Amino acid sequence: MTHELITTPTTASVAGPVAAAVVDGLSERAFRDPHLPRFHFTSPGGWLNDPNGLSHWNGVYHLFYQYNPLAPAHHRIHWGHATSTDLVTWTDEPVALVPGTTGPDRDGCWSGVLVDDGGVPTLVYSGRHGERELPCVATGSPDLRHWAKDPGNPVIAAPPEGVDITAYRDHCVWREGAVWRQLVGSGIRGQGGTAFLYDSEDLRSWRYVGPLLTGDASRGVAGEPDWTGTMWECVDLFRVEDVDVLAFSAWDEGTTHHPLYWTGRYERDTFVPDALHRLDYGQAYFYAPQSTRDADGRRIMFGWLQEGRGEEATARAGWSGVMSLPRLVTLGPDGALAQRPVPELERLRRDHVATGAFEVGETPLSDAIRGDQLDLEVTLRLAPGATARLGVRETPDGAERTVVEITRDADAEGGGELRLRREHSSLDPDVDAGPRYGRIPFAPDGTVDLRVLVDHSALEIFAGGRALTARVYPTRPDEATGVSLTATGSVTCARLDAWHMAPIVDRPRPLWP
Repeated sequence: MTHELITTPTTASVAGPVAAAVVDGLSERAFRDPHLPRFHFTSPGGWLNDPNGLSHWNGVYHLFYQYNPLAPAHHRIHWGHATSTDLVTWTDEPVALVPGTTGPDRDGCWSGVLVDDGGVPTLVYSGRHGERELPCVATGSPDLRHWAKDPGNPVIAAPPEGVDITAYRDHCVWREGAVWRQLVGSGIRGQGGTAFLYDSEDLRSWRYVGPLLTGDASRGVAGEPDWTGTMWECVDLFRVEDVDVLAFSAWDEGTTHHPLYWTGRYERDTFVPDALHRLDYGQAYFYAPQSTRDADGRRIMFGWLQEGRGEEATARAGWSGVMSLPRLVTLGPDGALAQRPVPELERLRRDHVATGAFEVGETPLSDAIRGDQLDLEVTLRLAPGATARLGVRETPDGAERTVVEITRDADAEGGGELRLRREHSSLDPDVDAGPRYGRIPFAPDGTVDLRVLVDHSALEIFAGGRALTARVYPTRPDEATGVSLTATGSVTCARLDAWHMAPIVDRPRPLWP
């Protein structure tokens, strides 16, 4: 039996009855949409979700992703592919995986990873057929542009016997000595989410070891959520300094989903957890994250920014889904992960505006600090009980505005809260306007560093090493460019630096590069 070679199909060959002109029009519609981010990575058009196969291969960053080039809807998923040498600008590559006409992935090539098998680039992904999602393998050319599916797919024929699972998909694969190890995201009904552990000598024949760790639906973390989900999606096991991290997206049908992670110790066939943390306070707005270690030894992470507007608006726009900015993940002084955008993104900064120290409320911000593609860095010092409010995407009349709010606990020894207020972010009643919030650390003198990146509808916030991601859709996007800084109580702005961010795309892109 020969391998099935994946070649880049034409629009007509995949669209069937869908007119090629209509499909091709997706990228033009997407590019015209004022809510399309300009310095975040997005697909050329259609649907984008989970980052996949994230890797730094021969000096090139490879970002694969879940992709439907035919419509902004989650249906018959392909693997899109983009490359970068600097984590800033990206080149669209040929689509890596296309659902088969027969076989275990005929209904979609779902999330997975890229590994180096003795110099052979190898994808391990979930093939979907009907309601079944099973591990499959594909091998690639040296430049990672052409892929052949293994004739033995699926390489695991069924989930573990005798276990009542809630779902079974997504993969984390690594080499441990002479043996490959794999985690498959799942859940045990009545208990909680889990990651099933397997090992193999050749990435094709796998032996089931057992659950690496099983959550407890009643066990939670301070604030939200108060559960760890009935199923763990997109599990990712990695080490930061001397701490092992088990990241996953807590999933439960009909419930808000959250990206979470355990810190602890990986000990051969089990994970001994120390503490459970929230990976991003934006909940499902930063979902299905995947990380890789690059050639410089850095842990780089991407996540999927879901939409917060209705299906009809998304269909009209011709696109859905944004990739987060690449994040540098390190270990914070409190033992939790600290996140910040990779420094390479600073290359996009233009038109720098800076202020000296001032008491918030006494000095208005410069009119030059405004826009819908911004990078804002602010160092604030708050008295106990004080609140600082950074407004972005504001219209002149204040009818639409999004507010990043930081409050220091009244107890000077405590930390504080980061809250995103979106009740006035849009006059459109159909967009999500719910708040997002979580705890952040402060320095002993009440100082906290805040960074806010505004990119049309995409908003990424970093405060004290914690992250909060969300989406906003002002109905007057050309006017919603104002920025303000106000306070309740005593707040000093030690510094404020603002930049306009250059776009990384200046024209529509082909759906099938």
